[in-house]
Amino acid sequence: MLVTAYTLAVVLDLFCLFLGYRFLFQPASAAAGYGVPARPQGDAGAYLSVKGLRDGTLGLVGLALLFLVGVRAEAWFMLCVAVIPLGDTLIVLRNGGTRAVAFGIHFATAVVVLISAALLFAV
Repeated sequence: MLVTAYTLAVVLDLFCLFLGYRFLFQPASAAAGYGVPARPQGDAGAYLSVKGLRDGTLGLVGLALLFLVGVRAEAWFMLCVAVIPLGDTLIVLRNGGTRAVAFGIHFATAVVVLISAALLFAV
């Protein structure tokens, strides 16, 4: 179970880094994948950059906690971070996104993050 807990945590942290990269360097396609496409007018670029920075930083913090502090700290981190994809589910639903994306991507991600937290707590 130790290998599974570590592997899932590392994969989720690296995925956050990947999402951060996409929102910083491919913002239009990243926003479309998120479920709420960016509108060409307005300050969408700034908000997408904020999301990219947030996601990338979460990935770095998760990796740092896991390797420098330990499994228990990473478990608490994952438990807290699960709030983000739950909020993303609501954001997609409230802004015209599809239920398939809201639940199939964001809610499912929250479930996987909570599973990761549970595995880390069990180690």
